Amino acid sequence: MSKIGIVFGAKSFEHEISIVSSIALKKVLNDELIYIFIDKNREFYHIPTNKITSKLFSSGEYKKCDQLHLKQGGFYKTALFGDKKLDFDFALNVTHGGDGEDGVLAAMFDFFGIPFIGPRVEACVVSCNKHFTKGYATSCEVKTLPSLHFTKNDKIEITDFPCIIKPVRLGSSIGVAIVKSPEELSYALDVAFEFDNEIIVESFINNVKEYNLAGTKAKGEFVFSIVEEPKKEEFLDFDKKYLDFTRTERVHEAELDETMIAKLQENFKKIYNHTFEGSLIRCDFFVVDGEVYLNEINPIPGSMANYLFDNFQGTINALSKSLPKKQIVNITYDYVNKIQSAKGK
Repeated sequence: MSKIGIVFGAKSFEHEISIVSSIALKKVLNDELIYIFIDKNREFYHIPTNKITSKLFSSGEYKKCDQLHLKQGGFYKTALFGDKKLDFDFALNVTHGGDGEDGVLAAMFDFFGIPFIGPRVEACVVSCNKHFTKGYATSCEVKTLPSLHFTKNDKIEITDFPCIIKPVRLGSSIGVAIVKSPEELSYALDVAFEFDNEIIVESFINNVKEYNLAGTKAKGEFVFSIVEEPKKEEFLDFDKKYLDFTRTERVHEAELDETMIAKLQENFKKIYNHTFEGSLIRCDFFVVDGEVYLNEINPIPGSMANYLFDNFQGTINALSKSLPKKQIVNITYDYVNKIQSAKGK
C-alpha cells in the first residue's frame, strides 16, 4: 500500500472543484491518503484524512490544522525539536485550474524534488491554453475545429451564428456560452472576459458526437479507460460538469464499434506523446461525419476520471512506478576554476 500526498485547492477559479474532487478520491483509492491543502493565499496545510469535509474549508476551520512549509525533498511541519517531514511516497496533483494545470505546481514539485503524478510544465503550457492546444494538436497530426482567437483589446467582429465563446485558460465550462444571435454576443463576451483576457470562438455544430477517453502510460505501455459519451443537451455547462468531480461509480461505456474506439485511442496516443508522461489525462473528442477532432485536453480531470477505469487503483499504482526522471546535473565549477587559474598566471 502506497502513501499518496493529495495536493489540492490553490489560487484558482476552480478552487472549490478541486476540494470536491479530492474528497471523492477517498472512495476509490485504498492507499493511505495524506491531504495537503493550498488555500487562496498559497499557504499549505496538512488536513487529517478523517476530518476532511467541504465545510472544513468554507468555514475556515482548516486554519486550525498543521501548517506546512516546503524544503528540498518535501513538505515539512515545524516541530519541537526541528522540522518534521510529511511522509508520503509521491504527490498526486488534484489542483484543477490555475496553479495546478498552468505549470506553477509542476515547477514547484520539480524544484523541490518531490515525485508527483500530474502534468509537467510543458504539458501544462499546451493544455491549459485552448489556443495553444489547437497548435499542439496540429503539430501532432490531430484535427481540431477551426476557431478565431481574440484578446480583450481586439475589435471583435463575428458574423457566423450560432457560435461558442470560450475563455482561453479556464476549464469546467466556466465562462463558456453558446451565442445564437448578434444580440447575445456582447453579454457573452463580457462574461468570458471576466475570467480571461483572451478567448476563442468556434462555430456551433448541431448533432456533434462527443466522447471522453482517459488514459496514461505506465512501463512504456498505454493504459486506456472506457470511452464515455457524456449525456448533454447543447453542451456541458458548469453545473452539469461539476457533477463529474463527485463521481466515483463507473459510468456506462459508449456504444461504439472497434474501428471508432481504435481511432479515438490513436488520437489520444498522438496527444499524450512524450509530453504528458507522468500524468493521467482525459481527452474530450468530437466526432463529425466519422472524423475525430480534439476538443480539449484535461491534464487533471475531475476526480482523476476514476469513474472511467475498470481498475483505477491499479492504474495509479502502475503510473507511480513509471514517473519520468529529471536529468542529473553535476556542478563541478571546472570552468570557474580554469578562469581563476588563468588569471593567476
